[in-house]
Amino acid sequence: MSSEDKKLDESEIAEQMSKAEEDEDFKDAVAEDEDEGIDGTFKVTDAELAIIRASLTTEFPEDSQYLSDAYILSVACKPYSKDPTNRRPLEYSQEKLRHLMEWRAEAGASTMEDMIALANGPPTAPEAVENPQKLVKAKAIVQALNVGSMYWHGYTKEGRPIMWIRTNRKPWYPDVDAEVDALILMADAGIRAMPEGITDFICIAESSYPPPPNPTFLVNVLKALVRGYPDRLKLLVSAPVSSIVQFVMNLLLPLMPGRLASKILLLGTDESKSKLQELLLNGEDDIPVFLGGMANHDEFYPDESKCPNRGMGNLKFDYYGMTERMADSKKEYEDLQNN
Repeated sequence: MSSEDKKLDESEIAEQMSKAEEDEDFKDAVAEDEDEGIDGTFKVTDAELAIIRASLTTEFPEDSQYLSDAYILSVACKPYSKDPTNRRPLEYSQEKLRHLMEWRAEAGASTMEDMIALANGPPTAPEAVENPQKLVKAKAIVQALNVGSMYWHGYTKEGRPIMWIRTNRKPWYPDVDAEVDALILMADAGIRAMPEGITDFICIAESSYPPPPNPTFLVNVLKALVRGYPDRLKLLVSAPVSSIVQFVMNLLLPLMPGRLASKILLLGTDESKSKLQELLLNGEDDIPVFLGGMANHDEFYPDESKCPNRGMGNLKFDYYGMTERMADSKKEYEDLQNN
């Protein structure tokens, strides 16, 4: 691609991102996040927690246990944006959590794991035959997983689960809906793997060879983070920094709430090794080969071409093995804390 063609592509992408900024849903998502950056915590009583929990159970009975007590408390204990010397009114916290749960219902978040089972089963299964459109959607989500571009593996020293992102495995022309659904599925898997009392996670992205930015995908991911997973991302480390990543960040940063933008860390190769050693549960031993360490993630998450089929459908990514390994790693972390 010539420099002129590249400039044209970047100009077109920037124009699409600018249009996305005017999207009303996106504006609402950012507005939801505006009051989250105020420091301080206040006490929330057991009775108040019970009131919030009962309200969620009544309105969202099938998904009410998704939010842990620790997460509900982390929302309810915050200062009130209109008067930071006082705690948020209970009704205000209930409304914020209701918006989150409404987003989950709209996105079908609680049913995403069922999609894996459907896509991994035989095409003659009753549900597959009776609902062929659902089967098509399930297979698309699984295909987004199969490339192995994101997975959970291990914990930080503080007990936060780690999502690893291999940008070189991302498709150049993604099925945006399937990619976002797969991200929702994976985010929920990581949240289920959190030790007691932990409410957020870490993302570490190997970003030397990412695909060209897709504006629709980027904006939809931002929407999901802000509306569906507020305060879930503790830190995103991206390394090594490439020109494409810098270009993408220049597009995204003006769209992001400032609090979210502050959680993104772009590092060079040497800086990243030092940071990972500081973050990862077993320090240097947990740094993967693709970031200059010795831990072989490809043993568990190889390229799609090297993955066997996991069942009678199209699932190749070892989703169920991943959840089992995270359970084992969680126990390892908890045992270390108890010794």
